[in-house]
Amino acid sequence: MSSFPNRAKVVIVGLGGIVGASVAHHLIENGWDDIVGIDKSAVPTDIGSTGHASDFCFATSHDLLSTWSTMYSMDFYEKMGRYSRIGGIEVCRKGDDDRLTELKRRCDSGRAFGSNVRMITAAEAKEKFPLLEEDQIECAMWDPDAGLVVPRSQAVAGELIDAAEKSGKLKVFANTPALELITENGRVTGVKTHRGTIMADYVVVCAGLWGRLIAEMAGEDLPVMPVDHPLTFFGPYDEFAGTGLEIGRPLLRDQGNSAYMRDTGDPATTEGGQMEWGYYYEKDVRMVHPRDILEKEEARMGPSMRDLVLEDVIEPLEKAMELTPILAELGFNEGHSFNGLLQTTTDGGPSMGESRKLRGLWYAVAIWVKDGPGMGKLIADWMTKGRTDVDHNGIDYARFNDYQLTEDYIWGRCEETAAKIYNPPVHPREPFANARGIRRSPFYEREVELGGYFMELGGWERAHGYAANEHLLEKYADQVPVREAEWDNRHFWRVSNAEQLEMSADCGIINLSHFHMTDISGPDHVALMEYLCAAKIGGDNMIGKGIYTHMLDDEGMVRADFTVFRMEDRCRLVNGADAGPRDLMCMKRMAQDRGLDVTITDVTEDYTTVGIWGPNARENLKKVVADPDMLDVENFPFAAIKTIEIAGKKVSAFRISYVGEQGWELHMRYEDGLAVWDALRAEGVLAVGVETYANSRRLEKSLRLQNADLNTMYNLYEADLSRPKVKEAEFRGKEKHLEYRARDHQPAMLCTLVMKEHTDANGVKRYPNTTLPVMDPETGEVLIDELGRRSFTSSVAFGPTVGKNIALAYLPWDYCQVGRELNVTYLDETYPVEVAGVGYAPLYDPENTKPRS
Repeated sequence: MSSFPNRAKVVIVGLGGIVGASVAHHLIENGWDDIVGIDKSAVPTDIGSTGHASDFCFATSHDLLSTWSTMYSMDFYEKMGRYSRIGGIEVCRKGDDDRLTELKRRCDSGRAFGSNVRMITAAEAKEKFPLLEEDQIECAMWDPDAGLVVPRSQAVAGELIDAAEKSGKLKVFANTPALELITENGRVTGVKTHRGTIMADYVVVCAGLWGRLIAEMAGEDLPVMPVDHPLTFFGPYDEFAGTGLEIGRPLLRDQGNSAYMRDTGDPATTEGGQMEWGYYYEKDVRMVHPRDILEKEEARMGPSMRDLVLEDVIEPLEKAMELTPILAELGFNEGHSFNGLLQTTTDGGPSMGESRKLRGLWYAVAIWVKDGPGMGKLIADWMTKGRTDVDHNGIDYARFNDYQLTEDYIWGRCEETAAKIYNPPVHPREPFANARGIRRSPFYEREVELGGYFMELGGWERAHGYAANEHLLEKYADQVPVREAEWDNRHFWRVSNAEQLEMSADCGIINLSHFHMTDISGPDHVALMEYLCAAKIGGDNMIGKGIYTHMLDDEGMVRADFTVFRMEDRCRLVNGADAGPRDLMCMKRMAQDRGLDVTITDVTEDYTTVGIWGPNARENLKKVVADPDMLDVENFPFAAIKTIEIAGKKVSAFRISYVGEQGWELHMRYEDGLAVWDALRAEGVLAVGVETYANSRRLEKSLRLQNADLNTMYNLYEADLSRPKVKEAEFRGKEKHLEYRARDHQPAMLCTLVMKEHTDANGVKRYPNTTLPVMDPETGEVLIDELGRRSFTSSVAFGPTVGKNIALAYLPWDYCQVGRELNVTYLDETYPVEVAGVGYAPLYDPENTKPRS
């Protein structure tokens, strides 16, 4: 072993697992060296979850990033000669309608994101996996690319580390825990160990189950929890004796029973000659804070391998024996069975990216074996290139608000996600039940009285519709369909569509308290915003205006969208609830990197917002303002911000629309919000749920949503949100932005699609609520543009004003013609769609208002 260094470019804490090894490999592949890896255990790990992982891979996620990461990892393992692409089956037991819907939905996601999953009959499943009782299942899903890391991901980690060490670019130190992070001026500068202190430019935390303890050294926490996962073994099973195989039959997932099963191959192989049955607790999940995990010398089998009581899983095990009787025939290997700790998270995504507290400190925590190499590449690209090829908003540690990083919140949300790792299927609109009511608007009690149907975003309770308005369903019965399919209707309230139509006929107010708001002040506040924003921010003539704009990354791709209010002494950035925390961190880091003198303050909870829109919005607002003439068109131009007075309260009125109807956003101090709401309601103005704003009317207006329709895989021209002119001032991504502008045409364009027919095979009208792949009707293949990007819907909703299911999707240039007929699949059935608009093309636009998010 080399002598312990006192200096390195990078220190990887937790090198011995598949994630740490993959990060080291990809950093070296990207040209970095002088890397030191430390681990509290042996290297490769003998105490972490990699040491006992089941090591199988399925690419069945419902988001592009996760699917890409798993497929990259599969290929990575295979190129190393360490992957058995044996295939995998997911069964649907008879009578489990939700599981059947979920499997069909996975087929949609697979087509959309590039995996090859498909539905098969019960007989085909029996043929592929003869141990199944065919009469127990309705059908199954087949993933031909699913497989097993062989012999173990632990061995792969060892090989990657050995190769990196032999290259001279990595130094390895086992049994060397991190004791303290060394910091200076808000930056990590090193790691203290019992061997000595290593000063470093970067520290990457890949400590898995113990990641939160390292984050604690930085004064922050990670929203993850270790949770027990029963791993049981039955045998001996000699079916594949003498074959040398690590696995002989496809993987079997019985997710309706929260379980999976596989054989372990030839008895002569690593753990061969057995049947492995794994289970995820659906009730009474067993979580443990990392601080309470036993040390190696205290644990009977290992710190991440806890004792299992068979009685705790006897009910699902008996159900498994009905499906695969072989388990009842084999002996239970009690001494080999255990509860293996893995990690669950508060929102299903890992914690990756730079620390919120310390520059140069990076996290790569809560990553499964199926994603290890893929996530290792993402973090390495992020660190060395400043971006990733796939938008990483869903895994970025900066996505969290402070309230989401408290111990109680982490415990509660993780307990909920842990109970749903496999079952029941999570509906795309399913709200969390835990940690609710954290943020409430000043008029929340009024909404409760109206019978609000609440969902949550960014901690804010948002009513999507109101029971008090259900009398409107009779008025608009011919325009508001009844959703016969329960899946389409789940977590959707029909009254929302009726509210939208009434707003278009008259006027309505919408609670927009979920807006994330940031104030940027100080001598250089304009300089910072001018550099970050594609639109012009500087200049005295911009004061008093609201400017819808975008933040690009260094490649000129869309990093964020928001509105900037130019004030005399500051800029206020008004953002979406989910995008706001990331953009806040981005601004702080950019100001620091550029040496700008600014103060950036989250003022989200200090202000509240109400939108008032509809043909009678001006008339109704005039009834409550102190100076009604201010609202006249000639006195209040579009995109202007003016101070008005309502019920004795000062209100910043911003003339803008995200719903196609004319009207205003009304911004005020939080404590003034109730008086303004009550004044408008006293004049009879209808309260309209946020469903109209967030989904249905937004799509009728062809308006884009950040982290859905807008992301770092597409540029502003492809989204059709570019300005007529490129401003003279320098801004981030400008060089690439100009390069894209010079093209004859873009590789893809964001288009509006409408379903021409939406009746399923059973004669039921369907209303899609999830990602749909977009296909060529002649070939049946998903569309792929010249840059390799696949076409799928980024937003979808039914528009009651136009009476159609509407979706947005990026299409390759050759398919961007209005009237072009294409296909989509929804729950594995094919439906025809038509290109209704290329670029920004509203289907409904009474006032020709400009886009704004």
